[in-house]
Amino acid sequence: MQGHRIGYIRVSSFDQNPERQLEQVEVNKVFTDKASGKDTERPALEELLSFVREGDTVVVHSMDRLARNLDDLRRLVQQLTKRGVRIEFVKECLTFTGEDSPMANLLLSVMGAFAEFERALIRERQREGIALAKQRGAYRGRKKALSPEQVTELRLKVSAGEQKAKLAREFGVILITINIYSNDAH
Repeated sequence: MQGHRIGYIRVSSFDQNPERQLEQVEVNKVFTDKASGKDTERPALEELLSFVREGDTVVVHSMDRLARNLDDLRRLVQQLTKRGVRIEFVKECLTFTGEDSPMANLLLSVMGAFAEFERALIRERQREGIALAKQRGAYRGRKKALSPEQVTELRLKVSAGEQKAKLAREFGVILITINIYSNDAH
């Protein structure tokens, strides 16, 4: 029995074009995240993991689109293949089934390490740029995710027992933002 081909697309910022990643690749359904690959807390990825079934194939443009952390990449591939789901990385021309050769596992580790290294370089350049901007007096930091009024409302809802994931969607922020603001001292 052959399952569905399910695409997963991730872009880091809203101005990037997600369409090019699986262009000319046949898939039955696509899940798209506009989020960093620094961790696996991404809504579309979580939906995909709930959606896929044994016999399905998950198709991803490249390993760094699935994860920028080697441990996360290995864990996701293992999690999927243990459930009988194949995973294809188009750019690397690699497919994982759970019965992979030592060479395939080595390539997963090496390519995943490069993705992690690339993320570290990006962060290092970002820190250097911020330091230079601060020296010039041009850096003011990131705009606060929530206004003081929203923080008050959020804390009330958290203390009333509302689910943090639901609140994240309601406030238009990621879950870690909810955790930070709800755990701050009042």
